[in-house]
Amino acid sequence: MAIPQSIDDRTRDALSREQTVIDMTTIGRKSGKPRRIEIVLHNIDGRLYISGQPREERRGWLNNVASTPQFTVHLKRGVKADLPATAREITDPKERRTVLEGVARHWKRDDVDTMVQYSPLIEVKLL
Repeated sequence: MAIPQSIDDRTRDALSREQTVIDMTTIGRKSGKPRRIEIVLHNIDGRLYISGQPREERRGWLNNVASTPQFTVHLKRGVKADLPATAREITDPKERRTVLEGVARHWKRDDVDTMVQYSPLIEVKLL
């Protein structure tokens, strides 16, 4: 299950939304320093994912979680919470397509093939 039972009801409700704007703090793979960015967290079929718009360049945050998979999800709209998490980069084309079809629906996009090829994608496991 993507949302641990130990999480309070308000936080669980916030995480259960189809998508919510969050901050995430990763550890810089070169600097070793915390790096905080704003990004969208998606809930697709009860599992949590972070993706991004398609772009050929690999994102810094994705490099950071590839190096150090532990990061922090910061809820900031309505409910405020700092949640420890781990990232699993999704590289399998079939799994990427399945998840990114859901992300595309949230974003009202119809270029799933481009997203599968160029969008960053991780599954978020809350600890």
